[in-house]
Amino acid sequence: MNDEEIDIVFKAIAHPERRHILASLYKRSGQSLFEICASSLAEAGQPLSRQTISQHLDMLERAGLIEVTWMGRTKTHSANLSPLREAVKAALGAYLEEK
Repeated sequence: MNDEEIDIVFKAIAHPERRHILASLYKRSGQSLFEICASSLAEAGQPLSRQTISQHLDMLERAGLIEVTWMGRTKTHSANLSPLREAVKAALGAYLEEK
C-alpha cells in the first residue's frame, strides 16, 4: 500500500460521521441508503440529508472501506475493513511490533 492509498483511507475515517456509518455497516451489512439515513437519525438524534450521507458513502467507497452491491434497483453497502488494517500496518507497523 503506497502513501497515497494510506492517506485516502485515513482521510475517509477522519470524519466522525463516516466512522459512524462504517461502524453501522460493520454491525449490520447490506444496508441501503434509506436504512443508513434512518439509522443515523435514530442513533444521532439529528438527521443528515441523503446527499450528505451519499457523499460520505462515496468517500468510504473510494477508500475501499465499503463494498457496494446492487439488489434489484437497490444499492446496498457493506463494510470492508481490510484496507484499514492494511493502512494501519503500512503506516504504523514498525511501531506496533513488540520489542
